[in-house]
Amino acid sequence: MTTNNPENNLFAKGQKGSADYFTGTVWVAPLLAKDSINNFSIGNVEFEPGARANWHTHPRGQVLIVTDGQGFYQEKGKPAQPIKKGDVINIPPHVEHWHGAAANNRLVHIAITNFENNEFVTWLTAVTDEEYKIVNQTK
Repeated sequence: MTTNNPENNLFAKGQKGSADYFTGTVWVAPLLAKDSINNFSIGNVEFEPGARANWHTHPRGQVLIVTDGQGFYQEKGKPAQPIKKGDVINIPPHVEHWHGAAANNRLVHIAITNFENNEFVTWLTAVTDEEYKIVNQTK
């Protein structure tokens, strides 16, 4: 099998993420859809520098595996945690959080997202520029 992957990424970029759910440029490539065997989906998500997901929750949790770059993971009410290639983040159910790239570095991760019935994410408000600026100052 041959793929056109000029940036030498592990996976193709996929589709541009919706501005309804992300700030900045984000690419989402579905890798495995929920089906009769697997009650989860897997996707590759690439955040360009400064890009991030909105605050959100998952009814049955999520696992992130960082495959390239540097960024942040933050749970509501807690300090942001720097994340980098090789890190694995286990996000419990219903925990409000966001993740995204550092201001000066891209972030690429595989997201394994569990479903509850047909629900897998509840999108909330955007991470404000002020919230994001504070996180990047504490890096």
